[in-house]
Amino acid sequence: MLGHGFTQMIAAAHNPPQARVRARRSAVQALYQWFLTGEPMTGIISEFEQDRKELKKADGEYFREILSGISTNSEALRDALVPFLDRPLKELDPVTRAVLHLGMYELMHQPALPLRVVLNEAVELARMFGAEDSYKYINGVLDQAAQRLRPEAASDLPVHSRASGNPV
Repeated sequence: MLGHGFTQMIAAAHNPPQARVRARRSAVQALYQWFLTGEPMTGIISEFEQDRKELKKADGEYFREILSGISTNSEALRDALVPFLDRPLKELDPVTRAVLHLGMYELMHQPALPLRVVLNEAVELARMFGAEDSYKYINGVLDQAAQRLRPEAASDLPVHSRASGNPV
């Protein structure tokens, strides 16, 4: 029997990186809906798979995996995020919460995913969907979390300024 890692390698070979980018974009939208409505995640996933044409070019398996993982581990993800926030999680807008949950999920549950990919994707999603400077906040929070969760990988990243989000 083939292991899960082998299955992921085969899926990755058939799903170019752009397909994962699209999966993350759709996941942020699905998480936004989940935060606002409180609907069961399984229903939201089904709705997206049936009604969203942008998901057709996405890595559907990764889309389902991250949303199922985030909903299953939502309490642990919230607990992991809280020490790095400057305000209660509920006070963050739903887009920021969605991107932070996605980024934290990938930090904690996708160890084979390079740290730079996790951080860069989160910043790009925040630029795409979030408030004007939310990407700076998201970058700062996830950068701090990465220092604690993946210290060996985080030491290779440039130090970021909290105010600008740019390398110092």
